Amino acid sequence: MAPKNTATPAEKAASTTVSTKRASSIPASSKPKANPRKAAAKKGSADAYDASKIQVLEGLEAVRKRPGMYIGGTGTEGLHHLVWEIIDNAVDEAAAGYANHVDVVLHKDGSIEVSDNGRGIPIDNKRDGRSALEVVFTELHAGGKFGSGAYTSSGGLHGVGASVVNALSTKLVAEVDRDGATWRLVFLDRVPGNYAPTGAFKASSKLAKVKKIPASRTGTMVRFWPDLDVFDADARIDFDRVREHVARVCFLVPGLQVRLHDRRTAGTEPETFVANGGLADYVEYLSIGEPVTDIMTIHDEATFNEKVPVDGQLTLVTRPCTIDVAARWVKGYDTTIVSFVNTIPTSEGGTHVAGFERALSWVANEELLGDAKKLKKLAKEGQDRALPADIQEGLVAAVKVTFPEPQFKGQTKQELGTPAVQSLVYETVKTGLGDWIASGGKRSQINALREKITQAVLNRVTARQQLDLRRKAATLSSTGMPDKLADCRTHGPDAELLIVEGNSAAGPAKQGRDANTMAVLPLRGKVVNAGKATLKQVIENAEAQALITAIGAGSGKDFDIANARYGRIIILCDADVDGSHIRCLLLTLIYHQMRPLLEHGYVYAAQPPLFATKHRGQPVYAYDDAQRAALSTEMGIGLDKWKRFKGLGEMNVDELAETTLNRETRMLKRMTMADAQGATRAAELFSVLMGNDVATRRDYIIEKSGLIDKELLDI
Repeated sequence: MAPKNTATPAEKAASTTVSTKRASSIPASSKPKANPRKAAAKKGSADAYDASKIQVLEGLEAVRKRPGMYIGGTGTEGLHHLVWEIIDNAVDEAAAGYANHVDVVLHKDGSIEVSDNGRGIPIDNKRDGRSALEVVFTELHAGGKFGSGAYTSSGGLHGVGASVVNALSTKLVAEVDRDGATWRLVFLDRVPGNYAPTGAFKASSKLAKVKKIPASRTGTMVRFWPDLDVFDADARIDFDRVREHVARVCFLVPGLQVRLHDRRTAGTEPETFVANGGLADYVEYLSIGEPVTDIMTIHDEATFNEKVPVDGQLTLVTRPCTIDVAARWVKGYDTTIVSFVNTIPTSEGGTHVAGFERALSWVANEELLGDAKKLKKLAKEGQDRALPADIQEGLVAAVKVTFPEPQFKGQTKQELGTPAVQSLVYETVKTGLGDWIASGGKRSQINALREKITQAVLNRVTARQQLDLRRKAATLSSTGMPDKLADCRTHGPDAELLIVEGNSAAGPAKQGRDANTMAVLPLRGKVVNAGKATLKQVIENAEAQALITAIGAGSGKDFDIANARYGRIIILCDADVDGSHIRCLLLTLIYHQMRPLLEHGYVYAAQPPLFATKHRGQPVYAYDDAQRAALSTEMGIGLDKWKRFKGLGEMNVDELAETTLNRETRMLKRMTMADAQGATRAAELFSVLMGNDVATRRDYIIEKSGLIDKELLDI
């Protein structure tokens, strides 16, 4: 019999209030002064806050008021969540062993239909006269998934799936095959009833008996029309997403057959999905690229204790928990870990995934990488431990736990929150993977996995060091100026940085310069060969660091010529082999770390003279032997009257100032990109011919000595 009270949930909510009364024990003299704005809201006025403002949302109105709390949002994701709820209910029947076939149909009118050949939702009446079928679709937290109900494991504990779908639909039709008949109940705007032969809808809790069927036939069909007014205008049911979901549940329930038909597009044929290999098949399906290992499967059954309310009191109960894991590594770099609780995908992981990842880290570091010789050097710096990202590089894994009444962090069931599961999964995976490494796996695969993870660690550490070095290089310009820099008073386009060899040349340069616009930076050692050195070696080289800091524009990719403190960089080196080598190294450093200086014509090389003499009391300079000879003939003086400079340090202040510092009389050569590229090659040659690597120099000499009989060489 139908209940007499046929008021809708909305009507019930509108007529229900909660009476509140606030008592105060604060003496009147100590009470704070009344807020003028609150005092203005007098009792009975529109702004008054009293018992009439307290509302209780009953039934499904809470869902319609805050849909995001139940389905995660009102966009496409939330719309799909309604589909998942009904599909997963059917899959729960299959997971429990009562069904082996599910049909999913996307209709042209926007409705979604899901049917299964399970036991069928109960149709007998509860104490209040309503059928169990009606209760399932109209009451939150109602279903057969609580305590010792009809399911030992299912999609979730909340029990709001079917009712939430009804709450957010304009229409829902539920048909149950049971007890030799097909029974139907229609929900129109959440009100239960059925259609009369005339087509009119009649509100009622009574089930309509549609037809007789064989007594052995059972199952449930649910078809619902989402209320599009609740959802965003662009929310749509995407076939590919539904297809992916039904394919996945087949991997979770081996032997389950799911047929999917999209009738929204003419001419489409239904697709049928079935998988018998479980999670191993799923990992094979997800794997992309050449495998490093075979698929490993781990299965275990365990128990844990949990306090749950029983008859109003918290009671300690023992939960059975089945743990299934399938995993493999491929040669790629992406990580794919899918996880499930019973038949529900947990896209945000949870305690089961945390346990899995902890076990991977322990086994990889304690049992797999102990023999990795390549990590020995990192051990001194404490960087030989593999991080989760290193271990999971190229990992494809599926983790599933099955147990009653899982606790989720959120109604949409995307993250498992049951704490005890983490330890169970950790111990199971730790043991299973450890056994595979110790004896169960193929030695070649274990070695390949060790090498893959080792390389991932090395790549991460190297990348981190490179990043730190780049940051350090970029911040050199913001640190204090080098102590040996004799800076100028004014910086900008007219300012010059004179780079000289050692203190012997720095002294006269400092005395002869224009201190207002000329800065002097002496080099006290060899500059690193930036063409062959690592970034770390460049940054740690004192001379390179001093030059980068003095110029003040950074280095590498972070170099900004707008921040350069000088408009000219002038290299003053002796006119000998050592001077040429230093000039090459400086140009190579600028080319690799401060290239815009060359590209914009900021770099020059001073041209110091080789010889000096006096004619009629005035100094005369010659820059090479040919010029000296020509001047000697012209002036009528002997070659023996000329003084040869062995280096800039031998010049006095006046000589250095006139030949290399005075803008009116000095000779400068602007360095170009071609000069820098040639200098890079020359610097490499200098390193071969003048470096400490005897074997390399010997090989070079032999290779280039084409005119020498190698048999006569004593090598």
